[in-house]
Amino acid sequence: MMASVLLENVTNCVWQAFAALQLDRTKGYVYKSRLKVLTANIGTFLDLYGIEKCLEHYKATDTLTFDYYKTYLQKEVFASLPDKLPLGELRNYEANIAEVCWLVCRKGLLQRENRRFDEDAIFKLFRVFCFLAELVPDDDERKSYQVVLHPSEASHVAQQLSQSLGCDWDEEDFTSLSVSIGSYRLAPFIAILETRCLENVKDSDAISEAVNDLHQTFVDDVIKKGMLSKKGYIFPTMREYWFILRPGELSYYKTRSERIKAGSISIETGNRIETKPDNKVVLHTSERNFELGTADHMTRLQWISALQTAIEHSGGNQSYQRLQAAKRRLQRQGRLQEMLRAKAQLQKERSARQAAEGQAKELEATVKEESKRLCELEQIKENLQRLLEEETQAKRDEEIVRALQARVLAEEWEKREELENLQKEQIALLDQERGKRREFEELQSQKEQQLKEAENKLKELDIERKILDDELKQAINKIKRSEGAKEVLEARLMQVTPMRDGDRIRRAHSFIPSTRERPILLEVRTASLKRPNKQHQ
Repeated sequence: MMASVLLENVTNCVWQAFAALQLDRTKGYVYKSRLKVLTANIGTFLDLYGIEKCLEHYKATDTLTFDYYKTYLQKEVFASLPDKLPLGELRNYEANIAEVCWLVCRKGLLQRENRRFDEDAIFKLFRVFCFLAELVPDDDERKSYQVVLHPSEASHVAQQLSQSLGCDWDEEDFTSLSVSIGSYRLAPFIAILETRCLENVKDSDAISEAVNDLHQTFVDDVIKKGMLSKKGYIFPTMREYWFILRPGELSYYKTRSERIKAGSISIETGNRIETKPDNKVVLHTSERNFELGTADHMTRLQWISALQTAIEHSGGNQSYQRLQAAKRRLQRQGRLQEMLRAKAQLQKERSARQAAEGQAKELEATVKEESKRLCELEQIKENLQRLLEEETQAKRDEEIVRALQARVLAEEWEKREELENLQKEQIALLDQERGKRREFEELQSQKEQQLKEAENKLKELDIERKILDDELKQAINKIKRSEGAKEVLEARLMQVTPMRDGDRIRRAHSFIPSTRERPILLEVRTASLKRPNKQHQ
């Protein structure tokens, strides 16, 4: 029983150490050799020595996932605890295991530059974070996990820290920041506290004291602390002490520094509280009755409420703050379920509204269609009435038209007879025209025949003219050759028979035709060639 309670309380701290020992955080496992020191230190606080040696025989692999390591701690390490432990001893176990886990993972948190918290404050914030955070799967296959703090819890811690330091708290700014970030991890959580709560704070002692108050409230389960006067057992005088109230115990110290403890009062479930005059309170325990004095009535009411809370939670297995955190977690889950149900109901109502709107649109379309059809029917009725009137008027007009048609028909018969006569005359004229057309066509065919014959004759004359032209050219060439021969003969004759110049010239002229005779011969020959063409034309 206590093994599962202790393991549940220190799971977040153990996960921080487990994550710091991972070589690759994306794979979600750690080598057994790296887990031995952590397991040995945890076993030492539980008076178990050599428990890390059993780790080698647990599972047939060299690595362990967090689920397997958590199961090993529950079955092999925490199983030696008794079934019931006082809350004080349970808190001591938690503190020792948390310190061991802190030594493993502290290096990554202390390397940040310009940090405002000292190492002791960061360790206490580490305890507060692990106390309030939740272990959630990091993937769908649940091979790796993450320890995250809900934004409402982070806001609660940041608000309390700001109030302890006397700083203004801007809830809207932190809410908007939480919406953008989502759930907080350890390093971002510490960085957000530094930027949002320590902006104008320069006193390191005040910061340490405020962080210590947070640690006492959440981790040490301090319900209330303050100055009270206590009546002595031997000497019945009232003396002031610094009291710290936890479930099951009311401790008092000589000073506010809490260094010298003056004593403690055990608080059990059956204790009761009695009020007395002068702002005094009597705490009835099984040991004896303790008379306590407060400064004023308001302070007395606060201490009475705190003492009643401590009495109610003094006999449980879990601390008061853990129960409150679990209660808040259940409330968030309940609100989430309510939101999901409300969302489902809203979706259902939206679907019903959409269906109703669809039906309304269908009905509206049907009404519009019926209205349109009614308008069309009214228009058809008006058209029918108009057509009926038009038909009546048409019947009247038809009677008039029939009378006119009878008269026109009589006139038409007369004109038809005239047209028949004209048609006969036209047929006779057409016959005459056809006869003339036949004659014209015959004449035209004759002309075309004559034209074809003339064209053929013209072609023949062209051929003859070309032949005569060739003959003329040959004759001219012969003349030229004869003249050349004549000149040669004359030259030879002149060489054979010398004569006078006058005789030579006359003889030469007697053989050569004159220039007037040459054109006349050419014209006669050309006229003889052109005469057939004139006849054809």
